[in-house]
Amino acid sequence: MDQPPDFDAYTQVETVLKVEFAGVHPAATVTRCIEAAHHGAMEVTGYAYPSLVERIARKHLQVLATVAGEQG
Repeated sequence: MDQPPDFDAYTQVETVLKVEFAGVHPAATVTRCIEAAHHGAMEVTGYAYPSLVERIARKHLQVLATVAGEQG
């Protein structure tokens, strides 16, 4: 992920989500969801506040967990 102006805030988001989804997704998946959320927020709204990125990434991770649960 390109380093945003407030990199520490995104690092906190990544840490929170990695802990929250530790037993569900590998750390690399969490990172990819955060990157995708950041990119999507920038494309759609023109900004990517850490709280927005966190909400979007959390939804991505929840959907992935649901799909994995249905397949497994």
